[in-house]
Amino acid sequence: MCFAGNTDLGLSSYSTRMIASVQPSFYIREIPIYGDLILSPMDGFSDQPFRVLCREHGSAMSYTEFTNIDAIQHDAWKALRQLRHASSEKPQFSMQIFGSDVDRFVEAALKCEALGASIVDVNMGCSVACVSSRGAGAGLLREPQKIAEIFRRVSNALHIPVTGKIRLGWDDGSLNYMEVAQAIEDNGGQAVAIHGRTKAQLYKGEARWAPIAEVKRAVKIPVIGNGDVRTVADIARIKAETGCDAVMIGRAAIGNPWIFSQLDRHEVTLDDTLALMRRHLQLMLEFYDEHGLVLFRKHAVKYLLGHPYSATLRNQLMTCERVEEFLALLDDYSQRREYYAAEAA
Repeated sequence: MCFAGNTDLGLSSYSTRMIASVQPSFYIREIPIYGDLILSPMDGFSDQPFRVLCREHGSAMSYTEFTNIDAIQHDAWKALRQLRHASSEKPQFSMQIFGSDVDRFVEAALKCEALGASIVDVNMGCSVACVSSRGAGAGLLREPQKIAEIFRRVSNALHIPVTGKIRLGWDDGSLNYMEVAQAIEDNGGQAVAIHGRTKAQLYKGEARWAPIAEVKRAVKIPVIGNGDVRTVADIARIKAETGCDAVMIGRAAIGNPWIFSQLDRHEVTLDDTLALMRRHLQLMLEFYDEHGLVLFRKHAVKYLLGHPYSATLRNQLMTCERVEEFLALLDDYSQRREYYAAEAA
């Protein structure tokens, strides 16, 4: 079941046609996945409104923001809001959870199943200190045996598939991605997404794709590649270099959901950008009520990156507190673009 309220924001006819006209790219157990580009679960960004927009543009799955297993057990309002979803996101819909206690993992996963998850995903990739330092997220990579126990017990408890998202290891001295991936598969895990960095790297340096290829050759479950996929050319390159079943895209999708339609940011017109900004804002207002505008502002500045003379507008939007004023600023920018173009010439 889905939560009550404004949950069914709908998918576009593009997604409907895609599902009707093609064979699945792969399966997560019995769940067909149509397409091989997937929006990454990102804290503060991969909420229901943004997931719906990305699905409309071609993202093949929905992952919630990672949600604390303790908060799920206690029915914390923020956790329950993070797990809300549109019925049209299913069945390619995964609730991602994080924590460190095995018993609580099982209890939280059961609750996720009751709340409408089609898939439960175990986060083993979050590198922020407040999570990983207490043995959750990437902190679990230090305990492969615990990972095995989590997957064994959660997989046995649920009727739906269980998957995982990992990094290469804690640091360069403990690159245990192969051991972890095999523990996931051997204990009931149905897919693994791999970010090509260690916990110690955070998001610095280059992502390494060769380990993703190693895992793909070693396991039978689907492997999803992730890390440093910023352009359409990167999509083709990571597929060629790793043989992965799908590509997970995170930061590059913020402000550019068109990447799931194989369009780079510079290929999207200003008219299309402003139209999608207005739609995204409307979805945020429907989902978050009066808080939607404030939460949308971080998306807005990303949408406008690369467009001429947008720096001043971005600064204005970041402090805007009224929806009418926000929309008026977009309209004014749109009307003045001919002036900007003439001035640039």
